Amino acid sequence: MRVLGIETTCDETAAAVVQLNPGGAGEILSNEVMSQIAEHAAYGGVVPEIAARAHIEVLDRLVARALYDAKVKLADLDGIAAAAGPGLIGGVIVGLTTAKALALASRKPFIAVNHLEAHALTARLTDGVEFPYLLLLVSGGHTQLVAVKGVGDYLRLGSTVDDAVGEAFDKVAKMLGLPYPGGPEVERMAAKGDPTRFDFPRPMQGRAKPDFSLSGLKTAVRLAAQRIHSPSQTDVADLCASFQAAIVDMMIDRSRAGLRLFRERIGDCNAMVVAGGVGANGAIRRALSRFCGESGLRLILPPPQLCTDNGAMIAWAGIERLSLGLVDDMTFAARPRWPLDSNAEAAHHGKA
Repeated sequence: MRVLGIETTCDETAAAVVQLNPGGAGEILSNEVMSQIAEHAAYGGVVPEIAARAHIEVLDRLVARALYDAKVKLADLDGIAAAAGPGLIGGVIVGLTTAKALALASRKPFIAVNHLEAHALTARLTDGVEFPYLLLLVSGGHTQLVAVKGVGDYLRLGSTVDDAVGEAFDKVAKMLGLPYPGGPEVERMAAKGDPTRFDFPRPMQGRAKPDFSLSGLKTAVRLAAQRIHSPSQTDVADLCASFQAAIVDMMIDRSRAGLRLFRERIGDCNAMVVAGGVGANGAIRRALSRFCGESGLRLILPPPQLCTDNGAMIAWAGIERLSLGLVDDMTFAARPRWPLDSNAEAAHHGKA
């Protein structure tokens, strides 16, 4: 089974072809990603209108390249999948419309994929993990702990009550005068700094419900920077290191609460899976590795290129759904908000 996946929910345009081999393992045949960082850098964040136009300009070429690299034609595919949300609605419409057109033209099944579900299922493509498992989704737009019980079967255990973790990294970078995108820049500066110099809060620490909160921590960084007036490079490095240390402590505390709740409600947990762009942060990866070692839990960290938005995760989610006979018709509408757990309140996220 081969599926083309298209991803246009934010500022990456992506197309990929993934194959399901007879043994049940997934194989990425091609994975094309075009970043829009340069287009948005001057604004210090993603501008929805610019993102949508950029998707329109490059998507057709990217799809053609993904098919060429995979050495397949449209006729060789078993389905066309696209991220139908959540995300910036203009961008989502571009990818969704393209996928529908390709599906109509080739008479192939069309699969509308929840972008969050694609992140949730990536570990099954890379590591073949069995259900159920605990997902920590940390990106610029989303911060959630989710029990992944099966395809389309999710229980949201906790989420952010304000900012997402990636959003907080970007905002701290901006207030400290670091380039966009801020997450990697904060991590780079933190490596040179003293994480004990500033005593920043660890929001929600010790609470039973595994929710996150970032706004108070972000404010504490801003106030500390203002007290210095003109921060030197050393000051900026120390601020970044202290901020990142607080984030790491919070992530471990919240993950511990999430695992406890998972075991109460679901039972045995097969693994902890990390997804989303913040999952590429080295300090967070190392801390989670220690936490899982102490908890007797397998930690699955997909490679960094599959943590950020990509077409392979959409194609794989398409394969998972198509294998169960779950296909969609051409009336499926783009969704700016689309919670994984339909019983939970729509999570706050910066992409909507």
